[in-house]
Amino acid sequence: MKKSSPKPKAPHRGFRIVALGGGTGLSTLLRGLKEHVIRRTDEHATPEHPIADLAAIVTVTDDGGSSGRLRRENRILPPGDIRNCMVALSKDEALLGRLFQYRFNAGRGLVGHNFGNLFLAALTHVTGDFTEAIRVSSKVLAIRGRIFPSTLSNVHLVGTLENGRTVHGETRITASRAPIKRIRLSPRRVQPLPLVIDAIKHADLILLGPGSLYTSILPNLLIPEIANAIAKSKAPRVYIANLMTQPGETSGYALADHLRAIQKHVAYRVIDWVVANRQLVSPDVARRYRAQGAEPVVIDLPDLQKLGFRVILDNLLEEHGVLRHNTRRLSRLLLEEFLQFSVRA
Repeated sequence: MKKSSPKPKAPHRGFRIVALGGGTGLSTLLRGLKEHVIRRTDEHATPEHPIADLAAIVTVTDDGGSSGRLRRENRILPPGDIRNCMVALSKDEALLGRLFQYRFNAGRGLVGHNFGNLFLAALTHVTGDFTEAIRVSSKVLAIRGRIFPSTLSNVHLVGTLENGRTVHGETRITASRAPIKRIRLSPRRVQPLPLVIDAIKHADLILLGPGSLYTSILPNLLIPEIANAIAKSKAPRVYIANLMTQPGETSGYALADHLRAIQKHVAYRVIDWVVANRQLVSPDVARRYRAQGAEPVVIDLPDLQKLGFRVILDNLLEEHGVLRHNTRRLSRLLLEEFLQFSVRA
């Protein structure tokens, strides 16, 4: 179902978009939006390039793989999700992007690490500041946008499961396979990066997702100042629904269940609109995902409307061995529906 969208006036020099999340979902979204970013700072918005500022706010609760090792051994924030966003926003993903994503397969201490993670870790120690390391790395990759960790605090996730168990750490939470009742941050009170709040305050469009509900979306919203800034924003606030449920997090969840979980954890109203895929998954791919415990997310439209959300459905699916959002279609939809900027083919 499609309803009339908000019609904010286009800023003279383009729109400012903030996207919050983590994992592959956020980087997939950014990959499509970067193609519409104004190429020069003195250029005005055009139908091809209406975005003046694209800011990614990334969760920093990852404690697994290369990121987890660097976090434990070097006492830095996990760089993996930020690295993925940098590559997604890079001007040319072909060479430098592949270099930053390169994973070492040999060498004592190197096996399993990504070059980009090591690069960020080294720059953090050289500059003494994680945000400065991100800035320098972003300059190397010539990214079209800005990337911020949601907080500079060494924060972890703590999950309470429906069976009463308490599980510490993102990796253990997703591996538990038991339904999640609630998650929280440890420590409970952490301060957001001031630039994050500033970006939200000046945004013309705020995007949440796609991404893991409990380990990519909610960790950002569990920082009260971030949730409060989104709640106060007059910009359209849009949740981009996942294509599939996620074993260990959202098994059996319909789309309204995802939104209810956000409402249960966040004291403020932070979402007005929901964008979801209506395209059917091919039988072979669906069968393969089902064997792994994942199913297409059911779009329970009446429940979503009862919750007060406005819903836009479109064909947003792309199948290449794995399921992903079609980045081009999704970015065009977001610009045309929520910023009323017609993007030329």
